[in-house]
Amino acid sequence: MGVVELAGALELPKGTVHGILRTLRDVGFVEQDPDSGKYQLGAALLHMGSSYLDGNELRTRALNWSDALASRTGESVRIGTLHEGRVLVVHHVFRPDDSRQALEVGALLPAHATAIGKALLAESQYVFDELADAGLARFTPATVTDPDVLRTQLRDISERGWAADFEELVQGEVSYAAVIKDRRDVAVGAIGISGPVERLTKDGAAQTDSIAYVREAARAVSRDLGAIPW
Repeated sequence: MGVVELAGALELPKGTVHGILRTLRDVGFVEQDPDSGKYQLGAALLHMGSSYLDGNELRTRALNWSDALASRTGESVRIGTLHEGRVLVVHHVFRPDDSRQALEVGALLPAHATAIGKALLAESQYVFDELADAGLARFTPATVTDPDVLRTQLRDISERGWAADFEELVQGEVSYAAVIKDRRDVAVGAIGISGPVERLTKDGAAQTDSIAYVREAARAVSRDLGAIPW
């Protein structure tokens, strides 16, 4: 379909539809025919396969728990799954304040530089190996780009049950996350919070209360997905 057809079907301005299509094209969800200029579904949707369906179920099961987590912590909440070595954000709850925020559903985040990504990588040695072989990009001075250092971090994450990034993707921002498992005991996603370093750390160390809230939310969603209580 073309932009005019889509705009008519959606009852949206052509400029708005064009912007949405550009974003979807950049992440591979739609493709544009070079001759006709019309759009069709992209290969990325096919590649997502069952993980896309899992993401939808994950979002449905996690709606209430993610809202509660945002209320308890006062921070924004993201739920994500692994997709081609990155984190696909399937749900995003804004901070419960009046600050200006942008919806991140559908965004693809670097797995090695986010708490959600690290929580998931700790459960997927194969994906970690692929990322390490391709090279780990640097986003801030704190980003971990040494595969051996990251491997050690992932072992610690697996043992303690939560992950963190301290200004590794965005300077001044900290995030914590914990993995979500399904009835097969398979990691299908992770839930986490993000906020300013001054609110989510205490004397330079991780804030234990926030981490406890994140882990409780992850366990609750896991139970709703049929996982054995853990």
